[in-house]
Amino acid sequence: MYVTSAAHDDHRITLDVMVDIVNALGDDDLDVRALLVDAGFSRAGDASVASMQRVVERMAALSPFLADLPTTEATAAASRVTEELTELPINPSIVDHGDIGPHIHWTPPTARFDDQMMADVMMALAQEICDNGTIRFGTCDASGCDHLFYDSTRNRSKRFCADPRCASRTHTASHRRRRSAARD
Repeated sequence: MYVTSAAHDDHRITLDVMVDIVNALGDDDLDVRALLVDAGFSRAGDASVASMQRVVERMAALSPFLADLPTTEATAAASRVTEELTELPINPSIVDHGDIGPHIHWTPPTARFDDQMMADVMMALAQEICDNGTIRFGTCDASGCDHLFYDSTRNRSKRFCADPRCASRTHTASHRRRRSAARD
């Protein structure tokens, strides 16, 4: 039996946001603040423009490591995440604000937003590596797409990134090949 919890959902959401940011780096229309607000990062709406820019810069610096997760051994990934964690002002506390109930904040309330965001990402990655290694990270199967994805499905069946065009394009091409082969 597989039991989920609010912590598991937070972990999944954080990893999904991490993947979305990494995949959108370089897009002119990347709105990190909106992405984080939509995902429920409570301080994102009030974070400074400079802090949002640092989130983008820090995720960009981390993106080569994250893009390689699907082929990285768990021990190597764990070492890198541990290294990243030592650079952050980690000071966990249990807080209860808003309507989400008690949850863990990894940084003190005085931490810059980008430090909070990076701590959330690194702690979610640490938990994922401890639970599953790196097997739930993949690269999109669509031709011409190298976007990263996090597979939170029960049976690890995800093959495509979040862009619906990738799956549609691949399935349409496969259908056309089958139909053409049947006619020949």
